[in-house]
Amino acid sequence: MVTKTEHLYIVKDSLILNGEPIITGTRTPVRAVVELWRLGQTPEEIRTELPHLTTAAIFDALSYYSDHQEDINAYIERNRVPDDLVDPRAKKL
Repeated sequence: MVTKTEHLYIVKDSLILNGEPIITGTRTPVRAVVELWRLGQTPEEIRTELPHLTTAAIFDALSYYSDHQEDINAYIERNRVPDDLVDPRAKKL
């Protein structure tokens, strides 16, 4: 079941990522945009990484994050790979 949010480009679909907020028409969670932004990427750079998203959708995801930081931070933490499970080759990047 798709549930609209107060943000045009953000929905929750109980069949996708257990209802985690995603970009409309995709399986891309808001947290994916937020994590790239937290790594210092601009919305334009995020679009290069996630070319299926429009610039407007990226800005809306960041706006959604601004309104729902606690929830999105919880999704980020739940999906974080523990340091001891990260391949040593990846840590060198």
